[in-house]
Amino acid sequence: MNSIIFIKKQSDFNNVEIDLPASKSISNRALIIDALAGGNSAIDNLSEARDTQTMIRLLASSESTLDVLDAGTTMRFLTAYLAVTNRKNVLTGSDRMQNRPIGLLVDALRKLGAQIEYEKKDGYPPIQLNGFRDSGQQQLDIPGDISSQYISALLMIAPLLKNGLQLNLTGKIGSRPYITMTLAVMKSYGVRSSFEGSIVKIKPQTYKVAKYSVEPDWSAASYWYSMVALSGKSSIQIKDIKLPALQGDSILTKMMTSLGVETVFNKSGATLKKINHQSEFSFDFTDSPDLAQTVAVICAAKGIEGNFTGLESLRIKETDRILALQAELKKIGASLVEKDNQWTVIPATDLPSTKVTFNSYEDHRMAMAFAPLCMLMDVEIEDPLVVNKSYPSYWADFEKVGINLSRS
Repeated sequence: MNSIIFIKKQSDFNNVEIDLPASKSISNRALIIDALAGGNSAIDNLSEARDTQTMIRLLASSESTLDVLDAGTTMRFLTAYLAVTNRKNVLTGSDRMQNRPIGLLVDALRKLGAQIEYEKKDGYPPIQLNGFRDSGQQQLDIPGDISSQYISALLMIAPLLKNGLQLNLTGKIGSRPYITMTLAVMKSYGVRSSFEGSIVKIKPQTYKVAKYSVEPDWSAASYWYSMVALSGKSSIQIKDIKLPALQGDSILTKMMTSLGVETVFNKSGATLKKINHQSEFSFDFTDSPDLAQTVAVICAAKGIEGNFTGLESLRIKETDRILALQAELKKIGASLVEKDNQWTVIPATDLPSTKVTFNSYEDHRMAMAFAPLCMLMDVEIEDPLVVNKSYPSYWADFEKVGINLSRS
């Protein structure tokens, strides 16, 4: 049986400080680019997340079979990296990873010259990489509404192609900030690009060794915004976060003013302060899907009607996050209603007076999104170690601000 963490309903807290983990999204990009540059760069503040530690381990591995576990970014980025560096490996992952699609990326890499075969089911890991012979193809059309990890994987290897690469993003472009993040990290290693409208162009170039520092993780900050939003009148200081930031999730500073949290920047980071919230909240999560679970829980618990779009990519994450949210919000008397690619959070009228146990679905963001409900009620989180995927110190930080945890 999986372990459980019990969190008793908490009192407000003030004068506490949190040191966020580094961004795993930026860390994983920097690691791939550094490897393409020769692996001699100094990268400061690398993420301690399991996904990033998996990336570090596999980049250094000489084994023929590489297991990414449940790390989607690692799977997509390594597929492109191993292909363009002419490696011959089997790339596999957890059961869930073997049900997360990779066909569009494999098709694109094959057009560029990669020899890739599926080990089991077409379009899904595990895959066998059998080398690379540059086809000279200079342009690819790829849907803009697929996972931005596919697009970023192709962009990072583009400078190594003999004719470079022009990606034509067709249809609606989702997660645009993750694409611009990738290009920004590439620029730090000496590679120039252009991204105009729906076209990204990268000429043949050479990555240069660089000194790079990874910024704090804004996705991780969202859970502390939630703690303040769900409190009576708490405040918290988050170290070292600032604007502008590479991460699209920094939109939190604007978004959360509607949900009851003000961000006050200072020389050491930012203070989050409780303010009044609005009765309704509308947002398109196309560019920041990792915030959706946190915001849905806030709306459900605070009596805010939430009107969401852009949640389509949640279905192919660590779990089907839409189904998971619907199941878990129901436990507190709220619901997430879907109609015509729009989702409405119907908040709870009264929160349960007894302890509620939430399933994490082997999904780090489910566990971290529901834990802040402890500001309003007794909460249990199943499989709490799932947070190691992105925020290993999550529960230690809870205790740091004075929240008592009971483990079983």
